[in-house]
Amino acid sequence: MGRNAAMEPMKPWKKITIGAGVVAALAIIVGITVHQSGKNVVTVQTGKAQREDLAAVVSGSGEIKPKTYVNIDSNAFGKITHLFVKEGDHVKRGQILAQLENVQSSADVSANEASLDAAKTDAVAADEGLKTAAADLRRAQADYDRNKLDWERAQNLFKDGLIAKSDFDKNKDAWETADAGLVQAQARVAQARAQKESADKRVAQNQATLTRYADVLSKTTYAAPFDGIITNLPVREGETVVIGIQNSPGSTLMTLADMSVITAEVKIDETDIVNVRLGEPAEVSIDAMPRQVFHGTVTEIGDNAIVRSTGVATSQQSTPSEEAKDFKVVVTLNDPPTDLRPGLSTTAKITTASRSNALTIPIQALSVRARAQLAQEKSSPGSVHAAAPAPKEVASKTSMDEDVQGVFVIRNKKADFVPVKTGISGTSDIEILSGLNPGDEVITGSYKVLRTLRSGSSVKIDNSVPKKDEGSS
Repeated sequence: MGRNAAMEPMKPWKKITIGAGVVAALAIIVGITVHQSGKNVVTVQTGKAQREDLAAVVSGSGEIKPKTYVNIDSNAFGKITHLFVKEGDHVKRGQILAQLENVQSSADVSANEASLDAAKTDAVAADEGLKTAAADLRRAQADYDRNKLDWERAQNLFKDGLIAKSDFDKNKDAWETADAGLVQAQARVAQARAQKESADKRVAQNQATLTRYADVLSKTTYAAPFDGIITNLPVREGETVVIGIQNSPGSTLMTLADMSVITAEVKIDETDIVNVRLGEPAEVSIDAMPRQVFHGTVTEIGDNAIVRSTGVATSQQSTPSEEAKDFKVVVTLNDPPTDLRPGLSTTAKITTASRSNALTIPIQALSVRARAQLAQEKSSPGSVHAAAPAPKEVASKTSMDEDVQGVFVIRNKKADFVPVKTGISGTSDIEILSGLNPGDEVITGSYKVLRTLRSGSSVKIDNSVPKKDEGSS
C-alpha cells in the first residue's frame, strides 16, 4: 500500500512549475552573463581618415575703411560763411569745399601788398641813386687823375723857372679840389649802397609779412587734397570753428575719403596673428550685404597689440595688462562694390595655409595622454610592476611625464591609441602627417568617452547618436 503511493506519478501542475523555475533560472544566468560581458564595452562615435583639400583659416571682425582718408580740421578761428558740399558728394582735387570769414585777413593782405609795392619802389630808387653815385665817382676819379698830372707837371716846370708862381699855385689848388671831390664821391657811393641794401631788406621784410598774412588768408579757404567722397560733415554754415590748442582738438569741418581703394580693418586674436602673412588671400563678408563674399589680400599687419576691452595699444599703457589682446590686420579688397560705405561691419577670413589631397580626420578625434599612462595601459591587466625603477627608467622619468598627442583607432573592436603628427587645421578637420592611413576608423566622440577612454578598451560603434549628446563610458 505504501509502495504504491510512492510510485504514484507526478502531477502535471508540478511539472509545469519545475519547468518554469528552470527556464527562469536559465534566463537569469544568461542575463547576468550578458550584463557582465557588456559592462566593459564603450559606445562610441567614429569617423574615417580620408584625403581631401584642406585650408587653415583665421578670422577676425572689424569695419570697412578707405585706404586713404583725411579729416579736414579748422586751421583758423572764424565763422563758416559758405559750405560748397554736402555729405556724400563726390569732389575733385583742388575743388573748394568751405569758406570762413576773411574780411580782416583780406585787408591785411591788401595793406601788405601796398607796403611791398612801396618798398619795391624805394628799392628801385635806391638802386638808381647808387648808379648815379657810381657815375659821379668815376667822374671825380677822372678829374683827380687829370689834376694830379697837371700838378706834377707844374712842379717840374716851376722848379725849372718856366712857369709863374701863380700858375703853380693854381695847379696845386685844382689838384687838391679834385682830391676832395674824389673822397666826397666815394662817400656818396657808400651811402647809396647802404640805402640800396636797406631798401632791399625792407622789400624782404614786407615780402615775409605778406607771406604770413597770405597764409592766414589761405587758411580760411579749404580745398580738396585729392579726389574722393565727403563721408562726414558735422558743421553747418554760420557756425564758428576754432583751431586746436595743445591737448584741445580743433573743430573738424569734414572727412574726405578716397573710395577707389577700400580696405577691411579687422582685429585678429593674438594666438592666430603668428600665422598671418602679407599677401595671403582673404574672403570678406559685410553685414549690410548678406550672401555676398568679396575677395582681398592682406596688405598690412599691426605690430602693436591692442587690449580687447579698451581698444588701446599696449604701447600707450603705463602698466602691463593680462587681458586678451588683438592685432590689427588690413585686407585690401580686390572687387569692392561702388555703393560701399565706410564704417560698415565686416568679417574677414584669411587663408593662412592650404593643402591638396591631405590626409585628414575630424579635429575632435585628437586626444592627449601621458606617456606613463600609455605604458601602463599596454601592460596586461593584473601584471605586477616593479617597486623600484631600474636606473634607465629613472633616467627616462622626464620623458615618461611628457604628453603624447594621438587618436584612438578601432582595431578588432577595441580602441587602440596611436600617436600622430599633425599639420594645419581647418574648420572641422585637421591634417595628419604621420601615424594613420586612409580609411582608418578613429573615435570622434563623445567628449566624455574620449576624456576617460583607455587603450585596449572594447568599443561598440553607434554613429546614430548625435555628436552633441554626450555618451557614457
